[in-house]
Formats: sequence, structure tokens, C-alpha cells
Amino acid sequence: MLYFIRPYIFTSGKLIRKQNTIFFLPYEDEQELLEETGQTKEASTDWELITEAGKFKKEFNSENKRVIPIDDVDSLMVFSEINFNARMLRFLSKKNIPAHLFNYYGHYSGSYYPREYLLSGFLLVNQVDHYKQHKKRIRIALQLVKGAASNMLRNLKYYDGRAGDLSQWIERVEKILDKVPVAKDIQELMGMEGNIRQAYYQAFPTILGDKYDFNKRVKQPPNNAVNALISFGNSMVYTTCLTEIYRTQLSPLISYLHEPGARRYSLALDLAEIFKPLLADRVIFTCLNQRRIQASDFDESLNFCHLTQKGRKTFSKVFEEKLQTTIMHRELGRKVSYRRLIRMECYKLVKHLTGAQAYVPFKAWW
Repeated sequence: MLYFIRPYIFTSGKLIRKQNTIFFLPYEDEQELLEETGQTKEASTDWELITEAGKFKKEFNSENKRVIPIDDVDSLMVFSEINFNARMLRFLSKKNIPAHLFNYYGHYSGSYYPREYLLSGFLLVNQVDHYKQHKKRIRIALQLVKGAASNMLRNLKYYDGRAGDLSQWIERVEKILDKVPVAKDIQELMGMEGNIRQAYYQAFPTILGDKYDFNKRVKQPPNNAVNALISFGNSMVYTTCLTEIYRTQLSPLISYLHEPGARRYSLALDLAEIFKPLLADRVIFTCLNQRRIQASDFDESLNFCHLTQKGRKTFSKVFEEKLQTTIMHRELGRKVSYRRLIRMECYKLVKHLTGAQAYVPFKAWW
């Protein structure tokens, strides 16, 4: 049976609660959109919701409403102009559903994070304690960097020989990784992590071939197609990690590798480091090498590069398919999805913080 896991909304319209479900009403024309939002962006004529099977499904009733089966929704991904009221937000809070918002260019804007429903004062005290004590914090941060570097190496070794000779980048990453355990503080550790990722990105032109110009990582704003994909993919991983943290007793505000700060859920940034190579980067390689995303799916008209709506839809579909892909877990002896791996990473961190079991990051073996 198909059921929605994470609806992706690309059409401008309204989200309305009716009884115990949610209806989406698209704007019928540009004038209605302008009246409701005051924006000049044209309203889209189509809409898509990604189901668990990675397929698209449409549900209409006589009033052209699209039904979102709320009991099967994990979170909402909103890429368009959406109107909703306080009653709608209260309903999302009641159902414990976060909503992640992206702007017109596909850049992450923020999240509606409902009140936490899995509270643990004991865990919160321990989470803060592990941040405040240097040895405890750097122990966790060290493992996060090791996990991220290991998964980057796995990607490089997979494409070594398939796409070309990547041995120099593999050796460079391994050389820096050997020095990671001797890092004295978080700043030095972050510097090593940055150097590892820089060497990793330098292998991208070989992996992707000569189809796309990519010399270095540029974030704000992305200056070419590959940088635009990396930024968008990293945002998708971040929001996925944030949703999975919400399903545990962890506080998303207290982190160990990234410095906690205002206006961001820094623990999601920590966990995202481990899974960006496995999710965002592998989806990028798939989309470009299989030509699912092409040059026409990018817009460079405003002195920076971003995905078009069609490109975001394609990437989101492949990304969701990746999250639902299962692997045979070595320790559990059963199949586990990539999404579940993120939740399990949260549980491992909980065990470490409470003294039950030392944290060891997830490292891909395939």
C-alpha cells in the first residue's frame, strides 16, 4: 500500500485543515496568486507529491482540492508560495509534523519546528554536559569527522577506476584523516574537516567528466551547476536530519562539531556531515551521470546559478528514492532504509550521552 512519507509541494496555493486532514488548494491563476501573496512569480499549473515508492500521485475532489493524508505524513517540504493560518499550524503541532520551507530559488529558508513531544530532562542535562566539557565534546566531534571522511573516501574508492584515476585525492584524504585524532581543539578539527572536503571536491571533475565546469566549492551564492546541486542537496540532507532528530529526545540546538548559535539547529548540521556523501553527493552523481538533470535544468540569469523548478522536482524525486532504498545492515541482520540509518545515528548518540555505549559513526561499506 502506498502512503505519503514527505509531501513535496511545488505549486502556490493554500493549506487548509478540514476536520482531521489537510487540503491543498492551488491558485487557479496568476491574479489570485498576486492578490493572496503580493508576489509577481507566476503560479505553477502542476503539483506533485512524492510517495513512499518514489512515484507521483494526484488526488482531486469535486472542488479541485488535493488531499494530504495527514496521518501518513512525516514532514512537509514547501517550495512555493503557501498560505496557511494559525489553525493549520496548531494542527501540525498536534500531529507532530515539521514543515521545511524553501524560497523561489530553492534555497533553504527555515523550518516550522513544532513543540517537542519527546522530552527528557536527563538527556538534556547530559547533552549540555558533553558540550561544556572539552574532552567529551571533542570525542564526539572527532567521531563525526571520521564518519564523514570515511563516507567521502567510500565514494572516491567506488569511482576510482570507473570514472578515472582518483588515487591522488584518496591519498590526500587519507593523509589528512590520519592527523585527525591529534587535533587539540574544535577549531583545528574543523580545519581538518574543511581540508578533507576540499580534497574530496577536487575529485568531482573526474567523477562527472567534462560536462560541467567545477573548480571549487562556492556556496553563497552557487556560481555553477554543480555548486547549485551541492547546496540544494545539502539542504535536503539537513532538513531530513532535523526531522529525524525531532523524532528522538535529542535537542537540535546543542551540537559538538559545529558551534551552537542563533537561528540554526546545529545538531542537524553535525549529523548531516556523515550523510551528505551518502545522500546528497550520490544523488548528484546519479542525476548528472544518468542525465536525469541537464544543463536546461539550471538558471544562471541572475549572476548566480540555481535549479529550475523542473530541476528541483527531478532531484527531489531521486533524493526521496534514495532515502527509501534499503541496505542489509551488518549488525541488525535485516534491511534498513537510508532514512532509518539517520534515526539510528540519533539513537547511537543518545546511548553515548547517557553512558550506555560509546558513539561510533556510521560508515558505509558498499
